[in-house]
Amino acid sequence: MSQVLVVDDEADIRALISEILSEEGYGVTVAANATEARAAHDASRFDLVLLDIWMPDTDGITLLREWSEGGDLSCPVVVMSGHGTVDTAVEATRLGAFDFVEKPLSLAKLLRTVEGALDSAGAQAQGSRKMLPSLLPPVGRSALMQALREKAQQHARHDATVLISGEPGTGRGAFARYLHALSSRAEEPLISVTAASLTDSNLEEQLLGSESKDGINAGAFERAERGTLVIDELADLSPNAQRLLLGILEDGEFTRVGGSKPQKLQARVIATVSSDYDDLIESGEMRRDLLAQLQILALRVPPLRDYAEDVPELLNYYVDKLVESEGLKFRRFSVAAQNRLRNYPWPDNVRELKNLVRRLLLTGSDDDISLDEVESEMSDTERSDEPLVKQDLLALPLREAREQFERAYLQQQLVLCNGKVGRLAKRVGMERTHLYRKLRSLGVDFKSVTAEE
Repeated sequence: MSQVLVVDDEADIRALISEILSEEGYGVTVAANATEARAAHDASRFDLVLLDIWMPDTDGITLLREWSEGGDLSCPVVVMSGHGTVDTAVEATRLGAFDFVEKPLSLAKLLRTVEGALDSAGAQAQGSRKMLPSLLPPVGRSALMQALREKAQQHARHDATVLISGEPGTGRGAFARYLHALSSRAEEPLISVTAASLTDSNLEEQLLGSESKDGINAGAFERAERGTLVIDELADLSPNAQRLLLGILEDGEFTRVGGSKPQKLQARVIATVSSDYDDLIESGEMRRDLLAQLQILALRVPPLRDYAEDVPELLNYYVDKLVESEGLKFRRFSVAAQNRLRNYPWPDNVRELKNLVRRLLLTGSDDDISLDEVESEMSDTERSDEPLVKQDLLALPLREAREQFERAYLQQQLVLCNGKVGRLAKRVGMERTHLYRKLRSLGVDFKSVTAEE
């Protein structure tokens, strides 16, 4: 019977892991802190250590370094953390850890990791296994992101289709990969198809595959067999592609081009779509019945401006990731720069943040990234066509920012008042004559609103 030492300062987690591993036939010893872990490690021989990173007396990385440098790392170590970053994973790897498991724990993934660690008990002597940052869950400690990760973990337990909606750049694809990694299909293929690449002339062969006397060419559904098929951006599917996809989901089977025998659909389907998909349905661009088939489970990824408190953590995460994956120079954001970026509306969301970090690492030379450097890198192009929430008012002088706000505010209020300036005056608390002057000075064409209404 394999012996496992579980080191975690949270009693509930110690009890849960102990119960699960015991039921699986492992012998389990628990430790609440580094002191207890040292004592247990000295007294007994273990086949595996599950080690929490954040502990009150001595953190897990320090304890792992102590064991590693002292020559006491005689078994695989799997580190656990609720605040995983790439630098933590890299440091743990360098010190000889076998793998990195993110909290909240996926028990299925934890058991797979435990089995893999025990099966590869000699792996440390042959060199550390590389931990892929892409397998870490989406970053953010805000209540919004924690709730979203919890919902994703719930969806991962099922095989039903999932519709992931959100603005472009919010990380919908990252959540699709996260769902797959947490599911029972994690060891099977993850196949992604960009909807825009499917034309009426190639979509059947791309999705269904083909067969002839020369052999079989597997399509996306077949290549994702027992795994997950991600269809990225449904709005780019043609009417024929939508009809074909709907038929496959309804029938639960498909037939290869040139074939006669139906193949059972064994892939889980996850699709991404823009957050305005209701408008696409109303306009006839998207089939309502297709969305209903895909939306058995739903996940809405919020725009970055809705969880701006996570921006500093995201900045640090992408610095670590780009330094590790692209060999860029390490630089840290100053407090002033972080505060400025927390108040930026990020119209292109996390994608825009990542690209900004890459530019700053590529072009700067100082160790610290200053507020002035951030300001010079950020686009100063006025985006007056964007909703107010996406406009960077902090980049404007006070007068221009006030005018931008007043213009957007009065335009929206005027629409709510059906273009009636008298009703608008009462709603916003302004004298009617003064309101007319204000609308003219801001360039708000109240006559066209009235005409349209």
